[in-house]
Amino acid sequence: MCSPYAVGALGVAVTAAVLATLVPATAGTTDPDHDAGTDPAPASSVPHPERDWMGSTIARYEKADPGVSPRATRAASVEGVDVSDHQGSVDWAALWDDNVRFAYVKATESTTYKNPSFAGQYNGSFQQGMIRGAYHFALPDRSSGTRQADFFVSNGGDWSNDGKTLPPVLDLEYNPYGAICFGLTASQIVDWIGDFTARVKERTGRQPVIYTATGWWKTCTGNSAAFAERNPLWLARYAATPGDLPAGWATHTLWQYTSTGPLVGDHNRFNGSLTGLKALATG
Repeated sequence: MCSPYAVGALGVAVTAAVLATLVPATAGTTDPDHDAGTDPAPASSVPHPERDWMGSTIARYEKADPGVSPRATRAASVEGVDVSDHQGSVDWAALWDDNVRFAYVKATESTTYKNPSFAGQYNGSFQQGMIRGAYHFALPDRSSGTRQADFFVSNGGDWSNDGKTLPPVLDLEYNPYGAICFGLTASQIVDWIGDFTARVKERTGRQPVIYTATGWWKTCTGNSAAFAERNPLWLARYAATPGDLPAGWATHTLWQYTSTGPLVGDHNRFNGSLTGLKALATG
């Protein structure tokens, strides 16, 4: 199922040799990261996915104090981290000793990038005893929400009812490659999110968590309340409190409160007890 904004024909295909060189697309080239039959195509496949991690664009656009301590005490929440290839090999034992009990790992970006450190990070956190999950860094201008969801689920984003797997996450933030809303209208972004979340639910049985910042959400979705009833919110805000939430959500489920925490940088709080976190894992 394609999003409503996908129209027109992309042009003629190039040879495999040209694709392998990743030459920027012209009128006669096809981007492997872009849906066939859609227009316009982005200039090339993802240029620097290793620099695109959860929250990598937030401090550039949001008022933030990355080193601030959240006012909520750890007793009222559960500490977690999110990691990507940027962190490489993670000292999970040290994080466990620092009371970290869950981890999210970047699995994919768009439809061409798979985190080369995913298996080690995902399995390493699990072996340490943490509850873990996977996230997808979205580039909605590159291909349909359905296609990116399929790529994500097939490459680490699936869910297991084992009590140790958190629901999949859709990472929606400022575009690291151009216009902050990916050159799409608010209705197009909302349609794209709807396609992605529906496919993830169809394939995994779980509604994905939506990670975003309130500023991006207001600007790029028109502050849509369409997902608040079914998709848990993971709020990005580097401050002492979560602050304002996007429309429709009465509360956040997860909060990324800093990008400069100990050992790995990105630290998060689950809004509840460890029992509640386990309930989120079991659905």
